[in-house]
Amino acid sequence: MSFIRKVQDRFGIFGELVAFLWAQKLWWIIPMIIVLVLFAFLLIFAQGTGLAPFVYTLF
Repeated sequence: MSFIRKVQDRFGIFGELVAFLWAQKLWWIIPMIIVLVLFAFLLIFAQGTGLAPFVYTLF
């Protein structure tokens, strides 16, 4: 089983997105998407905690 098929099976929609980008030779976009998702999670989880003032200084 190929690496792309394993990723697609394990991560669902995100895996399908990665498989699509890899098949279309757009593999260089994958790190940018990962960074954007990490920033989104950081903003979502930091809203309800005492970290909010420190997170907003990053932007």
